[in-house]
Amino acid sequence: MNVYDRDGVHLETWGEGVLEPSLAHGITIDRDDNVFVTDATTHCVQKFNSSGNLVMTLGSPGVPGPHDGDPFNRPTDIVLDSEGNIFVSDGYGNARIHKYSPEGDHLLSWGDRGDQPGQFSISHSVRIDKENRVWSCDRENCRLQIFDTDGNFLDQWEGLLRPNNIFIHPEDNLLYIAELGRRISIFKMDKKLVTSWGGGGDPSETPGEFLGGPHGIWVDSRWDIYAGEVELGKEGRLHKYIRRQ
Repeated sequence: MNVYDRDGVHLETWGEGVLEPSLAHGITIDRDDNVFVTDATTHCVQKFNSSGNLVMTLGSPGVPGPHDGDPFNRPTDIVLDSEGNIFVSDGYGNARIHKYSPEGDHLLSWGDRGDQPGQFSISHSVRIDKENRVWSCDRENCRLQIFDTDGNFLDQWEGLLRPNNIFIHPEDNLLYIAELGRRISIFKMDKKLVTSWGGGGDPSETPGEFLGGPHGIWVDSRWDIYAGEVELGKEGRLHKYIRRQ
């Protein structure tokens, strides 16, 4: 895990022997600055304090769930609700979302493979909005799905370019979407598009285009946007977009 300041200066590295070598794939930070990481190689979820010390592990390192659907098989992302319950999208080897208590006790799971409501074709990310609704990027079905915290299907947003990750800002009521189809989109929560850029053009000719696909996205307290880009066979890149005043 690498830590940088807002100007991109590297500050520290931690997680050696736990996250390396691995595919640390999803990350979230709680209100106490604990860092939760999903590891798609070791089939685990790890919780670190802000000093980088490991304080909790969910799953058995290196061992996938014993049966199809059991946690975990290459989990992709993680988020916490307002009560501290932990939600994990188990999307590369499974097609599930799992819910855990703040202490790490498994509470429930939902989802299976398919394209119907409540089914997934790569549940790639999971997020919680201020109404405690659970959002999942159902990437290969090109949609977002929305559930309550008990796994009941509520709604879906279709027609996206393979959504990889989302950020729901708690203050500006906007939804930021990183789409593997080489696009970033910003919507209002009523599904109205605010703006988007990218989508498959030549980045040498058109500003805002991507060589690979936006894979992760986050917005800081100043509304600056950070987007991770992946390109097959090459090292990833991090883009920063500064909000106009």
